[in-house]
Amino acid sequence: MLQFYLNQQLIRTQEPAGSTLLDFVRYHQHLTGTKIGCREGDCGACTVLVGELNPDGAAVRYQSMTSCLTPLGNAHGKHVVTVEGINAARGALTPVQQAIVAEGGSQCGFCTVGFVMSLTGHALSPNPSTPETALASIDGNICRCTGYKSLERATALLQQQLTQRPEAAPLPWLAEQGFVPAYFAHMPGQLTALRDLALGTNGTAGPTAAQGAPNACPPARAQLLGGGTDLLVQRPEQVRAAPVELVYDQPGLRGIRRTEGGSIVLGAATTAQQLLESEVMLEAVPALPRFLKLVSSTPIRQMGTVAGNFINASPIGDLTILFLALGAELELEAASGQRRVLPLSELYLDYKKLAKAADEQVREICFPAPRPTDIFTFEKVSKRTHLDIASVNTAAWLRVEDGLIREARLSAGGVGPVPLLLRRTSAWLAGRPLSAETVQQALPLAQQEISPISDVRGTEQYKRLLLRQLLMAHFGEIVNE
Repeated sequence: MLQFYLNQQLIRTQEPAGSTLLDFVRYHQHLTGTKIGCREGDCGACTVLVGELNPDGAAVRYQSMTSCLTPLGNAHGKHVVTVEGINAARGALTPVQQAIVAEGGSQCGFCTVGFVMSLTGHALSPNPSTPETALASIDGNICRCTGYKSLERATALLQQQLTQRPEAAPLPWLAEQGFVPAYFAHMPGQLTALRDLALGTNGTAGPTAAQGAPNACPPARAQLLGGGTDLLVQRPEQVRAAPVELVYDQPGLRGIRRTEGGSIVLGAATTAQQLLESEVMLEAVPALPRFLKLVSSTPIRQMGTVAGNFINASPIGDLTILFLALGAELELEAASGQRRVLPLSELYLDYKKLAKAADEQVREICFPAPRPTDIFTFEKVSKRTHLDIASVNTAAWLRVEDGLIREARLSAGGVGPVPLLLRRTSAWLAGRPLSAETVQQALPLAQQEISPISDVRGTEQYKRLLLRQLLMAHFGEIVNE
């Protein structure tokens, strides 16, 4: 049974864990303030807040998530907040809503709830509020009416108010100012009681078993389900109907650490947002915030897992391309418990065909930490600059000593049936001087390794041109310096 708080109400439900939080909120709880838009995580009209108890149990951390792609099972033990759950009695507006009204930030109103919830999540964030972080909080919300300038003004107005928010224990101030109702103060205790009840019942804080449609016939291994950002776009009805094994909240699949040997190890369920917030990752790849801003929106980064991006096997998976260049390896575990290590570059056999058994699950991702003098870059071209699927994406890792490229790894997506490590080009670069001439000589080699096709994201010729331009972009700034 799934148990969580929805606004102020304790929910206990046997609904399938693989169904969407959006459908449960609207069709089972009749909270229709949360809107149905694209059902692909693009528009943000269905944004809600999902609060998770901190390890010490003293506070709840809230994140904005698109409920159309959030598996209902991932709400277990948490506090889900819809727009109905942030308003005070008698219909009084919160400061977020007042700012949007004051600046004319709503016209048809369909998207407004998503903006309200994203900005409320920003107000609840433990991180300092700056103009940049305030704007970033709504990067997953689309508005077709306003042209965004009024919403940007509302965001700036709100951010000015949040400069008065105390750094320590901000929740009482937020409740006093009307950002959230007073009941938020009781949530740490209520979630702690819910967790303790679950632990006392079955020894685990997660759902007691994989859940699917009633009377479903379980396969040999249930469908693994992480953040839902791929599977609930591609085949939501199948996921709802099948038993699922939820991995998003499994403690053994979380965390980022650096080993004594100098490698970095990620739990398979690590999210893109956790990469962005990890001191270990930021020390290893200082430009990571710039790269991940090209990958997806804030809500999707807070949901999508790294291993999920790998196993989806999209030829243009952004995190896949990034980690290919970093030289990542996967630790796979079979249902029998047997484990093996497989380089990420050997995972892809053909389009959507993987070199792993059906019962194998990714447990960890490991890659050698780059040295401070190493060069690592990521480039992407898509129809929209942000929150879009790539036409072509590339990454490059170089170890340069005394003006020579000692080692190189180049990866590219959108130029073949699988995410590619450009092995021959990378090997050819080793021992060559880092120069414009070397780059020009490498470009024809890269063209020989790819086999793009024409599709909705560009013609074959266009993708070949993009790869050429992106590889030049990787090297251009370095060579010029």
